[in-house]
Formats: sequence, structure tokens, C-alpha cells
Amino acid sequence: MDKRLYNVNDVINFTRKDIMDNYKEYVNPGFANLIGILGLDKNYTRASGVSVWDSEGNEYLDFLGGFGALNLGHNPPEVIEAVEKVKQLPNILKSTLGKMASALAHNLAKIAPGDLNNTFFCNSGTEAVEGAIKTARIATGKTKLISCKGSFHGKTLGALSITGREKYRIPFAPLVPECYSVPYGDLAALEEALADGEAAAFIVEPIQGEGGVILPPEGYLKGARELCDKYNALLIIDEVQTGLGRTGYMFACEYEQVSPDIMCLAKSLGGGIMPIGAFITTKDVWNKAYGGIEKCLLHSSTFGENSWAMAAGIAAINSIIHKDLSKKAKENGGYFMDKLKTLIDKYKIIKDIRGRGLLIGIEFEEPAKGLLDKISKGTINKLAGEYIGAMIAGELLNTYKIITAYTLNNPNVIRLEPPLVVTREQIDRVISALEEIFEKNRGFLGITLKSAKTVLSSILSR
Repeated sequence: MDKRLYNVNDVINFTRKDIMDNYKEYVNPGFANLIGILGLDKNYTRASGVSVWDSEGNEYLDFLGGFGALNLGHNPPEVIEAVEKVKQLPNILKSTLGKMASALAHNLAKIAPGDLNNTFFCNSGTEAVEGAIKTARIATGKTKLISCKGSFHGKTLGALSITGREKYRIPFAPLVPECYSVPYGDLAALEEALADGEAAAFIVEPIQGEGGVILPPEGYLKGARELCDKYNALLIIDEVQTGLGRTGYMFACEYEQVSPDIMCLAKSLGGGIMPIGAFITTKDVWNKAYGGIEKCLLHSSTFGENSWAMAAGIAAINSIIHKDLSKKAKENGGYFMDKLKTLIDKYKIIKDIRGRGLLIGIEFEEPAKGLLDKISKGTINKLAGEYIGAMIAGELLNTYKIITAYTLNNPNVIRLEPPLVVTREQIDRVISALEEIFEKNRGFLGITLKSAKTVLSSILSR
């Protein structure tokens, strides 16, 4: 048995096949097969700004942006420089107070809406949500949690219990009890759920990202704030994907001038360099939950305040503000939406285009069953029904060198979520590619034919 271990130099020289073989053997075979079928497996070797390059020297535009983690683009030098400056500090030293953590918490308090003041640092968005719902329960003394259908808050057990897609929930049942969901955007349903006064919190995304880039009706967040106050429930706003400039505001809840009791952050807070998550809450909520020596360590995280991640967060916030990326997201997002909406009347494959700032979703119609479905014994239609967005993303990637992806809770939607440093020239390239795909392939039929060839080939090879 070969027991040789790879070193980093070995891995730098990996081929596309090396990567695929290791994933199939040691990581996630099903995911590797899916990525291979859709033609999304590439060997990327370099990245900067909005661009990444593969091992063959091809340049790609990244309009996925790490699901919102790359607001500053790939490898922003100012964030890397900040991390370099702290590399001699103790990175993890739990016997004292972290000076980098104290500074990042200060900065977050200065830019956060309303009275948000005290921050807990962790390593991811789902951990931020876990911390937020734990905090709501201990601060209120109540256990009921309300969330929205179609929501996405993470896949750890607590976060999954308030995530709104059964595909991800059912295999892990039973989940955390006393978690209930209401339709997104429906204030009457929310009031009914809150009316018994037993809810610790209502958690909501200002825009449902993984739900398919769904915007709520005007006034929804403001109405939710009023209902939470009326029935003594905390309002938790999940800004993991929408925060830090993405929607044209520093935080998406500021569109309606709403301040939550707890706000969850992650993704771009680490500047695209370090994994980081956080929730920030008011002094009142913090003191009820963790005030005093006896309760101060009820919630903790070993890696949560590490110096490298905190330095990345400090640099990321300063860079987003210095470059005025919220304003750029609003202006370039408006430009992008205007261009996209010229396509919706020309191509029947497009069902809807929606978004705010540089968080944009294109929803596609599902195909009718036909000959291709019969030939493939239902495989084509099943693939299209679940992965139509991925099929179009595959065409964008393989033909036009543009990286996108479908949204987890609605696979018929592809997201356009580029770094906020994107240029209008790069946006125009995406518009041109989409128009060419729809024009040349005559809508869904041509795209299906291309995908069918790959899928059938895969089926026959098994």
C-alpha cells in the first residue's frame, strides 16, 4: 500500500485528473461526479480581482464571487498585507484578550445599524447563526424560533432547523424542536406565528440569496421589526451574504432603515482571505445572555478570535469603506439590471430577473418533457428540473469563460454575484455571452442538447 504523503509543492503541480481522482476517492464522490457531468471541473492556478486563470492559461471572469465572500475580489493585496503584518503575533492564545478582536469589534460597532454593539467572533456563517439563535433563547428565556420558507441559514443542526428547504432538512430529522416557518414577505403569517408571545426570535434574510435572490415586498422588514417589538421577540437579520456593500448598502437592512437586535455576518468579512463569522447584538441583549463572570463563557470558539482572521476583517472593512464599494455596487448593479432586462422580452427561457446591487438572480423556465427525456429515460428532464441553472452555468464557463452557479434552494436560478470591484466592461462581457447563448442555442433546446451529450456519455460509461 502506497503511504506517500503529498506536500504543498506536489499539490501545486496537480493536474485536473489528479484533483478529480482524489475527490472521488477521498472527499465527495457524488459531488465530483456532478461537477464532472456539468463540465465545471477546472484546474485553477491563479486569481486576482475578478479574474482567475486555469492551468492552460485561460482567463475566466468570476461572477460567482465565492457566494458573496469576495466583495473585494480574489486575493486583495491590502488584506494579504494586513495578515502579513500580524504573522509574528500569537495567532491563537486563549489565556488573554485579543487586541485584533477588540479592534474589529470596535469597527463593527461603528458601522453597524442602530444600537448593535457587542460582537462574538466565530469561523463561518452557519456558526454565526448558531450563536445568534442561542443568544436569543438565553436572553429571552423563550425557545420558539420563527424563520421563513425558502430561507437559507446554514447546514449545522440548529441553522438547518431554521433553513427552508426540505431537501436539506429531511435526511437529518428530527431537528431542533420548536422551530416554525412562515412564508417570506407575509406579515400576516408572521404576526400569527408571533401572537402567542412565545417566540424568542424571528430570523430573516433581507434578500433570500439561496432561495433564488428573492426580494421581499416594500416595508416587509420594517413591518417585521414592529411585530417583533409588539410580541417581545428579538429580530435577527442574517446578513451573511448581503452584508458589507453587496446590495448597494453597507448592510441590506439599511434599505428600509431597520435595525435588528442581532445581526449575523461572515463571508466577505474575511476579505476573501480568512474564514470568519460573527454576530453582533445590543448591549442589553448581550448582558442578558452573557453578562457577568458566571455567564461570560457560555458560548465560545477556539479559533474565533485568531489574529490573522481579525486582521483580515479590519482590513476588509476599511477597504470596502475607502473604495466606497457600496456606492459602486448600487451604480453597477443598476447598470447590470438594466442590461439584463433587455433580454427578458427576447427570450422565453427567462422567467424573471431580480436583485439589488450586485446580488442578481436570473430564473429560467423549466423545459417541457419530450424526445430527449424519453431517450435518456427521464435523466435529462430530471437534470434540467434540478440543475437547469447549472447547465447554463456550464455553458457560460466552458464556452465563455464566465463563472456562475445556481442558488441552493432554487436550482432554476443562476446568481450573478461578482466582486464589487467589477467593471462595466466585464459586466458587458457577461451580457454579451448570455445573449449569444440564447440566440445561438434557440433557448433551452440547444443548451439541453449540449448537456444531453455529456449526460448520456456519462450514463453509457457506467
